[in-house]
Amino acid sequence: MPDTPASATASVADLSPGRGIVMSSRVRLARNLKHHSFPGWLKKKQREDLLGVIQAAVTRLPEMREPFLSRAMDAFNPLEKQTLVEEHLISREQAAKNSGSGLVINSDRTLSVMINEEDHLRLQAIHSDLHLEEAWRAVDRIDSELEDGLNFAFSPTLGYLTACPTNVGTGMRASVMLHLPGLVLGDQVNQVIKSVNQLGLTVRGLYGEGTEALGNLFQISNQTTLGESERDILNRLLKVIQHLIEHEHNARQKIARERRRVVADQLGRAYGVALHAYAMSSKEALNLLSLLILGVDLGFWPASLRAKLDDLFIHTQPAHLQQAAGKKLSAEERDAFRADLLREKLKSVPAPNIKRLKGI
Repeated sequence: MPDTPASATASVADLSPGRGIVMSSRVRLARNLKHHSFPGWLKKKQREDLLGVIQAAVTRLPEMREPFLSRAMDAFNPLEKQTLVEEHLISREQAAKNSGSGLVINSDRTLSVMINEEDHLRLQAIHSDLHLEEAWRAVDRIDSELEDGLNFAFSPTLGYLTACPTNVGTGMRASVMLHLPGLVLGDQVNQVIKSVNQLGLTVRGLYGEGTEALGNLFQISNQTTLGESERDILNRLLKVIQHLIEHEHNARQKIARERRRVVADQLGRAYGVALHAYAMSSKEALNLLSLLILGVDLGFWPASLRAKLDDLFIHTQPAHLQQAAGKKLSAEERDAFRADLLREKLKSVPAPNIKRLKGI
């Protein structure tokens, strides 16, 4: 490939397994207590009583060593709730809950237990990169430990019983967050999404169902939980993820080789806007950061920049910005603060070495 920059080829080859493409791996289990109605059918006092029982059981887990977080949802302010959503530690639905719902998070924020969301318990393990197996082992372990003390609703024929019929069976949702700018720039992402859906998996945006794929981030997860074992679900998802990683590698190499001016234009624009804008929406920031990260992965910026860009992915989002500012900000104030933050954090970043793309 004579027209591909040497650094681009090397960096793509080094992205294994999934490094630079897989952002995070998550496994979630839905569980309910036998002889109790689902949370949506419980009266306030019943939810509060159940919260106390479940919260006590969860905080006794060996994994919940100090300092862990254990709090009722009405003890969080709206900004704290939104920050947890942005970190994918709770769902948007849980953020809307108040009295009778709660949350327990371990000290390193890799395990979270949502109490009285749609189900009595939503157990979740989340890890960076492609560590789906580790996430599964972690959440399976706390599931087994809790089942020793809590009587889960289980049918010998159907499996675990859940509020939503699509979760009946294993009650498991395994998902992987992928960064796919190569497929997006190469106009291949819609075809890939269609293929993934045909394999019985689902593709969602940054914050799950009904959300947009901001920053070229796509969440791939299993669609069904009934009639398959946890191992079958994980194996099928992992197989598809490996194929998607390969497709993204190939797409990045192809655009660096065949769409040089498109790559140069996108990287140059992203760099220019990030360093010179004075107002920027959350959506625009995520999309610009996605392109800057692609530039790092292709070798046009030093690899050391990657950690800073990954951090900005989180800290340019609305709740994190307001947390940093120490006060509530209007949308206009957030856009200004976000642009100021990007200019400050990226001021020492050199222009992309576009000359590496021969023919520009």
